Amino acid sequence: MDVVAKSIIRVKGLSKKFEEVQAVDSVDFSICEGELFGFLGPNGAGKTTTINMLTGLARPDKGSIRIQGIDCSANPKAAQHLMGIVPDESNLYPELTGYENLAFCGALYGMKRQSRESRARQLLEQFGLADAANRKFARYSKGMKRKLTIAAGIVHSPPILFLDEPTTGIDVASARQIRQLIYDLNAGGTTIFLTTHYIEEAERLCRRIAFIVSGKIVRTDTTDNLMRLTEGRHIVQFALSKDIEGLASAMEKEFPGIKCRELIGATVRIESGKPIFIGPFVKFMEDRGAEVSEARKIRPSLEDVFVEITGIEAHAMKGEKEKGDNSK
Repeated sequence: MDVVAKSIIRVKGLSKKFEEVQAVDSVDFSICEGELFGFLGPNGAGKTTTINMLTGLARPDKGSIRIQGIDCSANPKAAQHLMGIVPDESNLYPELTGYENLAFCGALYGMKRQSRESRARQLLEQFGLADAANRKFARYSKGMKRKLTIAAGIVHSPPILFLDEPTTGIDVASARQIRQLIYDLNAGGTTIFLTTHYIEEAERLCRRIAFIVSGKIVRTDTTDNLMRLTEGRHIVQFALSKDIEGLASAMEKEFPGIKCRELIGATVRIESGKPIFIGPFVKFMEDRGAEVSEARKIRPSLEDVFVEITGIEAHAMKGEKEKGDNSK
């Protein structure tokens, strides 16, 4: 696919600084019409700041933004009628019902009464919220709130949808439902810009992904191309009875050609370009006082690609996000 020729969003040299912090640093990317584009990175990487600049909620220090041919550099809000925006925290009204929130959002977008009321009922049904239509938003569960917030973002049927961390802080079942809704919206032709710190979510949903770290994009590619980087890799993960200090470096020294990572929870992951025979590794660890309770082969994933390209462990991303959530 020719990204430039068919792009609906084009960003060049986008930068934003807050006091001494360079939140976004000379970011370039294009998004095709109908694409589900993932922006993947840890908390504080610049994902939300980028969305805020694209949607006109923040003004860039420098750089250009074109959305469906509209130059938004001089007027950040020039293309807002083309987009739906779902922030990482709900912006709906707790004292209004689900139906009233959607109808009110429709009014804000200039929809006529009959159209917005009909659209509100349609979305409540589509998102599985019809039974809660007359319940106040404050009484919704976290998952229900997230679904209604997404529904509010598309009440005016925008061609472009911006989703900022749509499944953070909700239960597994609700997250699964929301991913399916996102997939269905994209299958229906909506262009989606998705930020997430969940690697498996990006791998499951997105055709192309940009890795952003400390305000800089370090890699943009299709999911298929990124996964090709794992071809020929063999990975075995060991669960140990306890942590062993310096185990990873000791194993790499003892077994040249492997990569060893110590994960949280007394877990060790070994990677090699050749098939791994677990016996020598088990003996090595048990000789150092750690019993091996499990050894299993792992299919290489986008997580492995992300760690290699960025140097950031997936569990560190989640930990940072949890700290950020707790501090709000």
